[in-house]
Amino acid sequence: MHGQQQSAATPMMAQYLALKAQAGDCLLFYRMGDFFELFFDDAKTAAQVLDIALTSRGGHNGAPVPMCGVPVHSAEGYLARLIKAGCRVAIAEQVESPAQAKQRGGAKALVARDIVRFVTAGTLTEEALLEPRRANVLAAVCEVRGTIGIAACDISTGRMELEECAPDRLGAALARVGASEIVAPEGWADGPPDAIARPARDFTSDGGEARLKAAHGVATLDGFGSFGRAMLAAAGGLVAYLDHAGRGTLPLLLPPVLRAGDAHLAMDEATRASLEILASSQGGRRGSLIDAIDRCTTGAGARQLAEDLSAPLTDARAIGERLELVQWLHDNALLREDLRRVLRALPDIGRALGRVVAGRGSPRDLGQLRDGLAEARRVRDHLLRLGDRPALLERLLPGLGGHGALTDLYERALVPAPPTERSQGGFIAEGYDAALDALRETSGNARRAIAALEAKYRDETGTPSLKVRHNGVLGYFIEVPARHADRLMLPDSGFTHRQTMAGAVRFNALALHEEASRIAEAGGHALAAEEAHFEELVAAAVQSRQAIAATAGALARIDVAAGQAERAAEGGWSRPQIVERACLEIEGGRHPVVEAALAAKGERFVANACRLEPDDRLWLIGGPNMGGKSTFLRQNALIVLLAQAGGFVPADRATIGLVDRLFSRVGASDNLARGRSTFMVEMVETAAILSQATTRSFVILDEVGRGTSTYDGLALAWAVVEAVHDSNRCRCLFATHYHELSRLAESCEAMTLHHVRAREWKGDLVLLHELAEGPADRSYGLAVARLAGVPAPVLKRAKTVLDRLEKGRAETGGLAAGLGDLPLFAAAFEAEAEVLDSLRERLNGLDIDALSPREALELLYELKREAGADRQS
Repeated sequence: MHGQQQSAATPMMAQYLALKAQAGDCLLFYRMGDFFELFFDDAKTAAQVLDIALTSRGGHNGAPVPMCGVPVHSAEGYLARLIKAGCRVAIAEQVESPAQAKQRGGAKALVARDIVRFVTAGTLTEEALLEPRRANVLAAVCEVRGTIGIAACDISTGRMELEECAPDRLGAALARVGASEIVAPEGWADGPPDAIARPARDFTSDGGEARLKAAHGVATLDGFGSFGRAMLAAAGGLVAYLDHAGRGTLPLLLPPVLRAGDAHLAMDEATRASLEILASSQGGRRGSLIDAIDRCTTGAGARQLAEDLSAPLTDARAIGERLELVQWLHDNALLREDLRRVLRALPDIGRALGRVVAGRGSPRDLGQLRDGLAEARRVRDHLLRLGDRPALLERLLPGLGGHGALTDLYERALVPAPPTERSQGGFIAEGYDAALDALRETSGNARRAIAALEAKYRDETGTPSLKVRHNGVLGYFIEVPARHADRLMLPDSGFTHRQTMAGAVRFNALALHEEASRIAEAGGHALAAEEAHFEELVAAAVQSRQAIAATAGALARIDVAAGQAERAAEGGWSRPQIVERACLEIEGGRHPVVEAALAAKGERFVANACRLEPDDRLWLIGGPNMGGKSTFLRQNALIVLLAQAGGFVPADRATIGLVDRLFSRVGASDNLARGRSTFMVEMVETAAILSQATTRSFVILDEVGRGTSTYDGLALAWAVVEAVHDSNRCRCLFATHYHELSRLAESCEAMTLHHVRAREWKGDLVLLHELAEGPADRSYGLAVARLAGVPAPVLKRAKTVLDRLEKGRAETGGLAAGLGDLPLFAAAFEAEAEVLDSLRERLNGLDIDALSPREALELLYELKREAGADRQS
């Protein structure tokens, strides 16, 4: 900061520091000619992230100022790397030309600059900065009277959703949203730790309602839905942040959609991470569920599929409609192939619309709207000719049309392949504007005249090497080699000297100047005319933005269904049956990710069945490590998720009772950032399951209790199994190495024992990956250790210790000795409650004021004896 103060004496640095104060914690891109320059700490950060040279310039009293820069023409690539590294950037552009600055303040006036935009992770719209197959969501969260409001928006497509939840469900909701950036009120102690703090005054329900009404030009929000106060407050914070980032220009915002909390399958953050739905445990898309099933041909379809997997449905009718469309496309392979070929060629009209509405669109974006909407209409016309169309498709088809006037306008106005830049013109088609055509003809005639002048000057001067050239500084000029310059230097030659170069001399001539003036004047008028037409064409798209967005959404939904059908045909997947009763009947179930990985190596996945019913709702699964227990647990959870997302499943047959909440506690790891060990993470996740799972939930639990001592772990696992069975009464798969838990089958009538099969053959362990009924006969731990390469002396010593331990267990009854006499889980609580109730009745019946000190003391001893006797009994 000391260096900044020293350098503030120069006008340019004073201007920079004023803009930097506005930029706050953002890096400031300060436009200087053809470069964006960064200074001081911003330069150090950018140079490190971008791996570019860090230089310096002299400051006040010669103090060096660190600086670096990036070219304006390639700034997007550098911005993408900075955003990916977690930086936010403020763009300060020149808002007047040098000529305007000179006219305003004299020859030494500094060109005015201002921040025109803040570039952050959640406010990107540029094609180069976005991942085509991943939504880019900005979320705002706040708390109003004990209720959390969440507003989420992907400004690249304009979709906005509002929802409410309890404070303890915020983590799960944000995990589902998957926001690139979160904003929250400053001073909110319980807000997300990585949220960007914004003024609390932005997060008011009245302000949010007013901002939404203004953004959509309506007098009431009733037509969009009934939004709670917390939702409106979050929406206010979201729109205010977008207004700040765009410096008063809002991006594309579609009418907000109300997301009901019970309309989607609930999954907390730990479950999403465990099931690797959108990202694998390594952090990338590779190895995730979506990577294994995504066969969408468009980026919009892939983004819609990710949304479907993040928020599966709980409405059997809606799920059935999606499945019906997938079945229709699955059964008609030729139609599916044709449809996917057409969709593959479509531009991403949703994101093109987002750029156009945000004021960052190009002629190419308008061309994409033209081509995409025209092709959508042809898709609709083709599908309308087919019979027996599914109900969901019937609702989607009208949204594929209705743009005839707009596409006709764009067909007439735009060239077939519009450019990405509009500054040079050339994107308005010939014949659209007669005046523009005339200007172009004038410019073309002048260029032909210049070509004729070049030939004439060559003849007149006898210089075949004479050329008429052009650059941005001199405009048009005549250039000859230096050895021929003397002839053009003569006073009566008709040429005027402009510049002497190494080996060449440049001249001007009156006729050339006149033609150049005609070109410049006609070209300037032509550019202005094209710019005016561009604004008109943009306004037409903005006017139809909701209808265009609906078309983009319909195309994405059709692409998802076609992709799901393709994946099902590819893998021999089946259509699940969705029912209301609490069951899970899967024949030949497979893990989609593991199966794909094995297939790539030419290996076969061993399919397994799972049948959970109200009277057999908890399976206790034993067997060796590497035997496939965790895979079996996860594959059944993923089959439920895929089915309720509206897709076919990797199974021979599946009947799935609707699940309201899905919990997975498989493969916990340390969370050192929050000070939690593996065991602590496991217990937190288990606690969430026990407190939130309902009779309609599906839970998978793996190795509960393994992170602590053997006795503590067994005790916890025992109690958790009982609680899930007696209290939660949900469908559950519970994998364990504690053989002692098998004794619970005697007291838990809805629990059965299962194991993954393994055999030892000639000293080697053979893992069969098959699930069988009954308890596991042994753990095969030493055999697995041998497979892992543990040295033979260690294995021999372990065998000796194991023999001694097993002999002791046989003599004493082992870890579970005495557990058979334990009362049932519910009975234990009832007994405790009875003791408390009897003591409570005696205490309520006392007249304490009538007791003498001696009587009170004797009564206290009596109550203590009673409590002890009841507890012993």
